[in-house]
Amino acid sequence: MRHTTWVLGVAALLAASAPGVNAAEPATPTFTKDIAPIFQAKCENCHRPDSIGPMPLVTYEQARPYASAIRRQVSSRTMPPWHLDKTVGIQEYANDRSLTDAEIDTILRWANGGAPKGDPNDMPAPVQWPSDHGWQLGSMFGQTTPDLILTSTPYTQKAGSQDAWWNSAIPTGLTEARWVRAIEMRPSTVKGRKITHHVIANLIQDERLAAEALRVVDDPDAVVDGVSEAGLFAEYAVGKQGELMRPGAGRLMLPGSHIRMNIHYSGGGEDVTDSVEMGIYFYPKGQEPRHRQVLKSYGAGPIDIKPGEVKVISRVHILPSAARVETFQPHMHLRGKAMLMEAVYPDGRTQVLSYVNNFQFNWHTQYVYADDAAPLLPRGTVLRVTAWHDNSAANRANPDPLMWIGEGARTVDEMAHAWVNMTFMSDADFKVAVAERAARKGRSTQQQ
Repeated sequence: MRHTTWVLGVAALLAASAPGVNAAEPATPTFTKDIAPIFQAKCENCHRPDSIGPMPLVTYEQARPYASAIRRQVSSRTMPPWHLDKTVGIQEYANDRSLTDAEIDTILRWANGGAPKGDPNDMPAPVQWPSDHGWQLGSMFGQTTPDLILTSTPYTQKAGSQDAWWNSAIPTGLTEARWVRAIEMRPSTVKGRKITHHVIANLIQDERLAAEALRVVDDPDAVVDGVSEAGLFAEYAVGKQGELMRPGAGRLMLPGSHIRMNIHYSGGGEDVTDSVEMGIYFYPKGQEPRHRQVLKSYGAGPIDIKPGEVKVISRVHILPSAARVETFQPHMHLRGKAMLMEAVYPDGRTQVLSYVNNFQFNWHTQYVYADDAAPLLPRGTVLRVTAWHDNSAANRANPDPLMWIGEGARTVDEMAHAWVNMTFMSDADFKVAVAERAARKGRSTQQQ
């Protein structure tokens, strides 16, 4: 009897140590328990019915046929669209939608394990997404609609036509100065989203009136060279939700102003008539911010790319006043491959701020720095923007590697600039901002 017990014990031990019979091996993840929560947090924003994703991923029945494609896209970090290099530069972003290593591992084990459904009782409650026809940012301020809605003159893009650029001037109707805390832009129809490549909105106003409006914030140094004109107000592109100002900063709109929209329409398979809507959210009166924020375009240099050439261009921009860098958004076309933004401080130090090493033309993501990660730069800092373009046949997105490429607005031409939201401030306010951040992080200002 003892011999039999010993034999059985050894057999059980050998079985437990055999490949594929490890009791500690984790179970295959299921859709309802493990995958659906990830998709809700990182994917459904686009992959839901009537949204911009090519297929919804809300239910198991919707996701299961695409398990192999999901595995490929996730393993290559192509999806969700977050194309920053995770090994250099700032990594803390308020809108980070990238998958963690653990989330990627979970999705891959699910797909490789046969993509099981799991217990229906494990399925999380559905996310109540706002309608794509509704405004997205209003809930942050306890309102369903913006304070001001401006609409461009409708335009009809004929089926199969070449790219078109439509300019529309829209009076704001403002009779007093107002501070803006958020902006949304969107094509007015679902079909319009398929042909609207991007929109650039400029705020046109009499800046001589700005000094009076800025007295509201009791900041005599607020009007500095960096913000002596309204300039760019907002920009729309696929993958970008809108412009959200950090508390204490905002766009300044003056009475008698108007918005000039430049809308880039691409060709489609049918006639589409559309307009672009802009929703503007104001700070409540009496809560005006102290600092003025503007959207700047920092170019990487002149573009002159030979056939088959891989080229690097770079340009520097000197900050005329202290500033906080709020966002980074590379803008290039089909030959764009990467973009780097660095800060060269007055003392000679160089810091990599952000590096997109896998630029994808179909996604113009705006990377929004987290509150205590947004770079604080003293007056005289140099912003250096470097761009890489690949005009060779190795670039699968390249429409024609035999073309000599220059700068232009067409998709087949090229661009190389970074859209950057900048909050400019006086030297005194800069010192306060640095000290406040150091106090929150528990270190001295000398360590900044």
